[in-house]
Amino acid sequence: MIIELRKKSQITIPKGIINSLHLEEGDHLDISVKDGVILIEPVSIYSKAYVKKLETSIMMINEEPGKYTEGPFSSVEDAIEYLESSEDEKVKKDKKD
Repeated sequence: MIIELRKKSQITIPKGIINSLHLEEGDHLDISVKDGVILIEPVSIYSKAYVKKLETSIMMINEEPGKYTEGPFSSVEDAIEYLESSEDEKVKKDKKD
């Protein structure tokens, strides 16, 4: 597929590619060059707090798997909801159970 480089170094990604990758306006793309080839890859961007909570959860599973009471999650959305929840919400939920 041939596309044209336009003013201000802009390109348009063909609709078929956008649809096949399920991209939407506002999605982030990483662009790099490898061996003379331009690579464009969809990426997700998360806050440092989110990544830290994920790292902590993974370390907890690795170090003390018997004490880990969360999960398995029934969906990716459930896992993300857990990671995005505050520590206070988890404590309240644990006290209810």
